[in-house]
Amino acid sequence: MSRLTLLRPEDPPETFPDPAQALDSPNGLLALGGDLSPERLLAAYRRGIFPWYEDGQPIMWWSPDPRAVLLPGKLHVSRSLRRTLCSGRYTVSANQNFAGVINACAGTRALQGTWITAEMRAAYLQLHELGHAHSIETWLGDQLVGGLYGLAIGRVFFGESMFSTESDASKVALAALMHQLAGRGFGLLDCQIETGHLNSLGSQLMDRAEFVSAVSSLTASPLQESGWRFGPGPTRSLVPGINPPARLQDIAT
Repeated sequence: MSRLTLLRPEDPPETFPDPAQALDSPNGLLALGGDLSPERLLAAYRRGIFPWYEDGQPIMWWSPDPRAVLLPGKLHVSRSLRRTLCSGRYTVSANQNFAGVINACAGTRALQGTWITAEMRAAYLQLHELGHAHSIETWLGDQLVGGLYGLAIGRVFFGESMFSTESDASKVALAALMHQLAGRGFGLLDCQIETGHLNSLGSQLMDRAEFVSAVSSLTASPLQESGWRFGPGPTRSLVPGINPPARLQDIAT
């Protein structure tokens, strides 16, 4: 039965209702309140729940049905993206400028209103400092022109946002992330909500029950916090079929 739960900051971090209780309209709204402590955020993601709200609103926790995901090895690399990766125009890195990526993601949405509030930025910066949140950066020379960030828990990467100020720059970052996840044995990339853009990149839908079950199993694997920082390095080895190394940092030398 659908039901909206109210959380208090003093409630234990793991105090979340069953995602099956989320509302149908708006799709996936499950709970209000609580806080953005690292413990509560990690507990939420392990249950297939994420925060999404704007300034002036209470913290809102969501678990939509269905869920958009990308599977390692299933990224659709178009001919134009393949040309970009082969061109050597960009370089890619990881965890070289997490703050720059999250600030750019917030800035590109500022005119429409952004859910990446100052409170959210502070929370994810703390998760980054604790080794849970990671960024992939795309560089044009020494200029940050694209990137994405999210959380790695067990063998799931929970994508949060991406940005691009140059053609294909965010897609290059996504290709680099998918390469990294495949090399690390990750099971899926959570994209949260279906969009036409994600569909064009090969995303697929999982019903909520299947997604929550998969996340529960995959996040039970040991955390893989080391080895995320690398680069900047070339992008040609990200092209499918060009002798990809086992790990992205192998190309960043």
